[in-house]
Amino acid sequence: MNYNLLKSLSTVVFLYFLSVQVLLAQNSNQQAQITQPFHLTAIPWESEEVHKDAFLKLIEATCLVVAKQQDEKGAIIDPYLHREHQYSTPYFAFAVGVLLKAEHGDLLKEAGIKAMEHSTLAFSQGSKAIPDEHGEFFISPLSNALALYQPHVSKKQFELWQKRMKTPLVEVMQNFDGRTNNWRTYAMKGEWNRAQHQLSTKAFATEFIETAWTQYSQKIRIVNDKWNMYQDWSSDPQSLAVEAVGRGNLIALATEGYDGPSSIEILEAVRRGTYTSLYTQAPDGQAPPNGRTDNHIFNDVLYQLAFEVMAEDAWKNGNKYLAGQYRRAANLAFKSIHRWQRKSGPFSGSFYITKNHFDPGDRVGYQPASQWGNYTGAFIQHLSEAWLIRQSAIPQLPAPTEIGGYAFTTDNRFGAFFANAGGFQVMINLRGATVPKYGLSWTPLGAVRMVKSGWDGRLGPSDGEHDLTKTPSFEMKTGNGTLVDSYRPQSGISFGPEWMERGHWVRIADVPATYQAEAEIHFVHPLLVRFTIHYNFVTGRGGPYFSQEFILTPDLLVTRLKNAQDLPFGLTVPLLENDGNQLLTEISENSAHTGFSVNGDQQYFIGLNEDIQTDSSGESIQSTYGWLKPVRFESKDPSIDLLVYPKSASGISAKEIKKTFEWKKNGFSTALASIEGNQYRGVHAAGGEGEAMDLDGDGIVDVTFDQKCLFMFQLKKGKIHRVETDRNVIMKYQNKTYHLSASEPITLNF
Repeated sequence: MNYNLLKSLSTVVFLYFLSVQVLLAQNSNQQAQITQPFHLTAIPWESEEVHKDAFLKLIEATCLVVAKQQDEKGAIIDPYLHREHQYSTPYFAFAVGVLLKAEHGDLLKEAGIKAMEHSTLAFSQGSKAIPDEHGEFFISPLSNALALYQPHVSKKQFELWQKRMKTPLVEVMQNFDGRTNNWRTYAMKGEWNRAQHQLSTKAFATEFIETAWTQYSQKIRIVNDKWNMYQDWSSDPQSLAVEAVGRGNLIALATEGYDGPSSIEILEAVRRGTYTSLYTQAPDGQAPPNGRTDNHIFNDVLYQLAFEVMAEDAWKNGNKYLAGQYRRAANLAFKSIHRWQRKSGPFSGSFYITKNHFDPGDRVGYQPASQWGNYTGAFIQHLSEAWLIRQSAIPQLPAPTEIGGYAFTTDNRFGAFFANAGGFQVMINLRGATVPKYGLSWTPLGAVRMVKSGWDGRLGPSDGEHDLTKTPSFEMKTGNGTLVDSYRPQSGISFGPEWMERGHWVRIADVPATYQAEAEIHFVHPLLVRFTIHYNFVTGRGGPYFSQEFILTPDLLVTRLKNAQDLPFGLTVPLLENDGNQLLTEISENSAHTGFSVNGDQQYFIGLNEDIQTDSSGESIQSTYGWLKPVRFESKDPSIDLLVYPKSASGISAKEIKKTFEWKKNGFSTALASIEGNQYRGVHAAGGEGEAMDLDGDGIVDVTFDQKCLFMFQLKKGKIHRVETDRNVIMKYQNKTYHLSASEPITLNF
């Protein structure tokens, strides 16, 4: 790892509004705090280079499948809708153009030319001729594709396409004064691309963009957000999946030369928003879930594209460390999508639409707009853009999601909480969806993601969607008939409390209209994050109050659920049992686990109470990932204590973890690691807060500092190999003295 650039970080932090690695802490009474960064990882880290030619292989394999769906006119016909849908044809045309530029697309050249001919003709005929009146989506790919095809068509045909692409925007956009959400960002990006290619005037493009920014709500959607995430205002809470769409288009606009009056403001907003998304990305590369179109494959490609753009942006501006983090994050996103490539049948080589292995005809996890044609098109379009964007040879550095050491709450419009210790990320929804979208909602209240670096994040827990059509509403009433609450039993699952109320078990995910959560952060360090989630009713219905404490480490998570009232309660775990392929699940009296194979990654949920019991009588619910079995852990104790262990193939057995688990004063110990107060001691790393530390647990202090600080050690054979602190300190270790500078890791020779 190259740390020579760290000293210059302070001069560029202001440009990006956040430090390169943040320790974020927030509660209801104070604003986010940003401290000095850490750079060391909890586990040994190696750069895994991904050449951009790997993008072309996936683009070409998918385009070969898409080309089989093309009709004689050049339109891409959705194999499930049996018609051309939205923007599938121009996106295909652009992707083939990129393949031709890369000298990979000879077999697809004629199909690409036919797609260009068909799409530009539809564009010239206006909104009514464009499939599903999605004209905004045609502008950018077709404008940028012209130059890609110019060497492959006659001058006459090229000039005809150019003429068609000059069709006035008012004729192309259906509802020109409406569609103020992310759809308008497509038009903003597209008009600037047209101006760049002399297909429209710069004056018109600038006026349109400025009007959209200042008058049609685009500015307030992202500038007013706490972290400059893009608010689509199409669901409540906001969709973290759709967020990347609007922000992505604004990124393209801001970094492709737009120089209108609001250009600096747009650029600053997307820089900060994309920097924030480094911390919402899962350690396995996935974009965050929540809201409509969550857990769709193209979401991860959108994250990849945004990171590619910002890597080049940071590199150009001299921030080489941040550029290396962005390049790494882009590679993580790219690697994460491979698991969804189809391996057999007529669609072999292309990708599933949502993150499961069900037949796309079953539409598992789909929204109405989710179709094979348009979202396969989005996949190849944005991956092709990523190939074009990646120009610089940027050395990778650990991404924030691999380093950890942060905990923060999004803007309340999104209502999500993220915590990460050493590459183990937890995501919790502080609000659940109360306003249905298409009869569904994709944001259940409670924890919906636990993912560890280098581990298969599909194993969860994941979220269960609310389907408002499948189960009857249950009305909870008092003895005299007064309505207390109305909810749909088993309408969603999340990792969170479940309780007996008036003779019925109620899951926290079932009552988003009457319950919300609040995050209280206690301690944040790259090796240890302590926080509590408080669940309380927010209406006059009354009901129990819960607090759920979390101790998050790079290896595992320990949680304690407590209830202030005297009533039966439990902790619900969503156990993935089938995603189109049957998983290997097992539920015993005091534990449950799931995995795709005996020798692969597995997720274990282990009860720690002596009398803990499981109840798996609840009906399974289908989520975007697949079928989830709700497993409720119950105990007669005042709290329910649970250990979550994401076991890798080579990891210590779950039996050994349970056997060696022991509660300590303000912590615990296992065969993997021990926690005492605010200090963590593991196999590969140790650290925390204090003036000294016992590295081997023998009761003798091994290392001291001249003042209290946050510190982190990377270990080799139990000895300190690298060390980093959050301030200037003097360290004494093995009869040697080291003068350490804040946030500058050093290597010890021994």
